[in-house]
Amino acid sequence: MTEAISIDIWSDIACPWCYIGKRNLEKGLEAVASDDDAPQVDITFHSFELSPDTPVDFDGDEIDFLAGHKGMPREQVEQMLSHVTGVAEGAGLAYRFDLLQHTNTVKAHELLHFAKAQGVQHEMEERLMSAYFTEGKHVGRIDDLVELAVEVGLNPDDAREALVSARHLADVRQDQAQAQAYGIQGVPFFVIDGQYGISGAQPPAAFENVLRDLWAKRGDAAAEPETAAV
Repeated sequence: MTEAISIDIWSDIACPWCYIGKRNLEKGLEAVASDDDAPQVDITFHSFELSPDTPVDFDGDEIDFLAGHKGMPREQVEQMLSHVTGVAEGAGLAYRFDLLQHTNTVKAHELLHFAKAQGVQHEMEERLMSAYFTEGKHVGRIDDLVELAVEVGLNPDDAREALVSARHLADVRQDQAQAQAYGIQGVPFFVIDGQYGISGAQPPAAFENVLRDLWAKRGDAAAEPETAAV
C-alpha cells in the first residue's frame, strides 16, 4: 500500500486565517476523495502562539486587542475584521468578533496535545476553533476547556489533570521549536511530506493540486521496480 501523505499544520486557536485555512484544506480533501485513486493523508496539528504574552482574561474586545497589539486605528481594525468575516463566510464559517473573548491560548494547545494522545485531536481542534470564533466561548481557562473536552468525548478528570499539571507544555514548546527551525513566522503554515510548505489560508484548489501531484509521483515511484522487472 502506498504510504499516506503527511500534512503537518502549524496554527493557533486564536488565528482567524487558521480556521479558514483548515476549512479550505478540508474542501480540497473532499474534492480529491472522489478521484479513482484518491490520495491518502495523515494530518497532524501543531502549536503556534501568535500572542503568548496575552493575559488569560483580556480586558476588552477584539478591536481593543488588535488596536493595541498592532497599533492600528480602531476604524482600520473594524474594516480588517469585516474583511476577514466575509472571507470566513465564503469558507462556510460564521465569525462573531462581537462575541469573541480574546485570551491566552497556551492551555488550549496543551489540551490539543492531550486530545492527540487520546486519538481525537482533529475533533478537539474543530471544537476549540468553533467555540472561539463562532460561539464567543472562553478557551483560555481550564474549567471552560474541560467542558469543551467533554464535548468531544474526553474524560473530564483526565483532561483537567493534564491541564493543571501542564503535562503537555513540553509538547507545545517542541512544536514551537520545530516551527522556528522551519522558519515559520506566521500561521497557518502547512508542511506537506516534510518538504513542501504552503503558507496562509490558500484556496481549496491549491491543496487539491499539491495532493494530486504528490500522490501521482508516489504511484509512479511504486510502479518503477515492477516495470524494471518485466
